[in-house]
Amino acid sequence: MDKNTISADGTSLAYDTGGEGPLVVLVSGAMSTGGTLAPLAVPLAERFRVVVYDRRGRGGSGDTAPYAVEREVEDLAALIGAEGGEGALCGVSSGGALALAAAAAGLPVRRVAVYEAPYADFLQGGGERYAAYSRELSEALGAGRRGDAVELFLRLTGMAERTIQGARQSPMWAGMEAVAPSLAHDDAVMGDGLVPRARLASVPVPVLVLAGGASPAWMREGARAVAAAVPEGTYRGLEGQTHMVEPDVLGPVLAEFFAH
Repeated sequence: MDKNTISADGTSLAYDTGGEGPLVVLVSGAMSTGGTLAPLAVPLAERFRVVVYDRRGRGGSGDTAPYAVEREVEDLAALIGAEGGEGALCGVSSGGALALAAAAAGLPVRRVAVYEAPYADFLQGGGERYAAYSRELSEALGAGRRGDAVELFLRLTGMAERTIQGARQSPMWAGMEAVAPSLAHDDAVMGDGLVPRARLASVPVPVLVLAGGASPAWMREGARAVAAAVPEGTYRGLEGQTHMVEPDVLGPVLAEFFAH
């Protein structure tokens, strides 16, 4: 990341920009950095000024205790302020929940796009399953068991046990453990894991909620519920896409929405 700005609590935020035009900030999800969304920034940069950034506690950004979701909302405010004073947000996975929280908090945001914020309303076990994950994640991180924390997250996503154990033996595992403490941030952003309908009812801007046609049914139904809870919410499915959405598929849809 080539640029830097300072959030309200003094935390340093690393970010990159590309393109010219109206501002769009991309917000990454769990176990990811700004670099994860860099491929999505490429098609958007043809029409917009795009910011990708490392959320606090990962990549080149700092982290200041105690953590609170409000601090991450302030991070977005700092980025928008540094790059023009008004922008649109696109959040992927739990980054979508953060983008919605920022809009509800009254940040100078024109539009918000959300791709598969993983609310568990329609997941088997629902809120109880998510509560168990939150509790076990807190215990693992509190004991310094970063690998176990990563396992818990991967299991929640539906990854097969054999695949998880294979990942644990792979060269990428060390990097996953390095970012594992930030799973607590995403857990806080997701709240109780259920669609926060009361908060979403206060979002004052148009919201496009997207899900992949090849994603699990619970993910698609959760996306529809988010769109229904927002006063100006619209749901759209992307045929053949999964949670690992292709930038060349998502990019043009976002560009059309943000161009209005």
